[in-house]
Amino acid sequence: MARYTGPSWKLSRRLGISLTGTGKEIEKRPYAPGQHGPNQRKKLSEYGMQLQEKQKLRFMYGVNERQFRTLFNKAGKMQGIHGENFMILLETRLDNVVYRMGLARTRRAARQLVNHGHVLVDGKRVDIPSFAVKPGSEISLREKSQNLTAVEEALEVSSFVPDYVTFDKDSKKGTFVRLPERSELAAEINEALIVEFYSR
Repeated sequence: MARYTGPSWKLSRRLGISLTGTGKEIEKRPYAPGQHGPNQRKKLSEYGMQLQEKQKLRFMYGVNERQFRTLFNKAGKMQGIHGENFMILLETRLDNVVYRMGLARTRRAARQLVNHGHVLVDGKRVDIPSFAVKPGSEISLREKSQNLTAVEEALEVSSFVPDYVTFDKDSKKGTFVRLPERSELAAEINEALIVEFYSR
């Protein structure tokens, strides 16, 4: 299944979750798109709820189905709770870490930065958005990429950097300090439903 590249606002409203991370899509019209607006009453089946939860998380991180499934299986081989491990693994993706540091306004923009070779991990150029960042790794921008307009604009609006990441705006460098805890990740996701979905 290809990666979804359609309008993220419409999708955000359908899933009832802010996929850009700004919350603006839900603020204006906090109901699903469609001609009946807020009066739609759809009761989801158990399968429907599991599928919706999976789609929420997959679209939130902008991952295609194959990558999503691969990471899910990898999480299952780790010690601990399968669903929590899965969310933590998604959080270690390089595009996500770049987004968390505030170098990009959305994960999609962060993925582009990585794809175009602007990002260094411990001084080496990495252009694979799904690259798993290890705790202690330093993330920075190439010399030539320091003054990119997109980065400057993102840094102007970014304020919140989670505790498992450090970032210095002046040098545009940061460190992925440690793996996040579940309590630091999206509260609106019920990962147990995703585990159920794949266990069917």
